[in-house]
Amino acid sequence: MSRRCEITGKGVMSGNNVSHANNKTLRRFLPNLQISSFLSNILGKSVRMRVSTNAIRTIEKNGGIDAYILGARKSQLSTEGLKLRKMLEKKSAKPSA
Repeated sequence: MSRRCEITGKGVMSGNNVSHANNKTLRRFLPNLQISSFLSNILGKSVRMRVSTNAIRTIEKNGGIDAYILGARKSQLSTEGLKLRKMLEKKSAKPSA
């Protein structure tokens, strides 16, 4: 399982540990990923994803997973986000019976 946010695409970054003697050794900065489920009103079910805490805050700020996904630019979303967007657009285009 890759260490990448399914919504924003935020992933692992690399850098250096720098000691007091200015020795540099490579290290990895891991994103704070959490498994979270969001309730989708359009799909009528909960969607479970592995997202960063920053993405969770942004989703809540924008009024839920549906509003965030439909309002975001396609270039901002990862492949999982694009799949969810396609499902939401398909479901919302159908007239409710």
